[in-house]
Amino acid sequence: MDMDVAELNGACHCGRVRFHVTLTDGLRTARRCTCSYCRMRGAVAISADAGSLRILSGADVLVTYQFNTGTAEHHFCSVCGIYTFHRRRSNPGEYGVNAACLEGVSPFDFAEVPVLDGENHPADTGGSARLAGVLRFERAKD
Repeated sequence: MDMDVAELNGACHCGRVRFHVTLTDGLRTARRCTCSYCRMRGAVAISADAGSLRILSGADVLVTYQFNTGTAEHHFCSVCGIYTFHRRRSNPGEYGVNAACLEGVSPFDFAEVPVLDGENHPADTGGSARLAGVLRFERAKD
């Protein structure tokens, strides 16, 4: 896997929502979060500046979910239900993009993914983002 990839196309499961994104630092920003929503969603997110994501098609079927402070905007396809990307609460000028939606990328491509402590969100604690743990994936041996 090329961790330096800068630009990728992405799509939801049914293909109605399609987008193009320039990543902040390639695939190196892969992470998960322990907040109530991310914990249930279970996606690996890759960072991109908000202005670097362009919807190519399907804007009419994208829906947004917000909760708690309403700062984060979680976008997903209303047809297939797949989470595509979200505007981050920790940095509203940045998107987290679902790695599984990016062409040629799978969440299982990452041997280790840092998991941030979203239960104790920096916006609530006045601190910086804290590491809660690391999610590991090991392929089964034949």
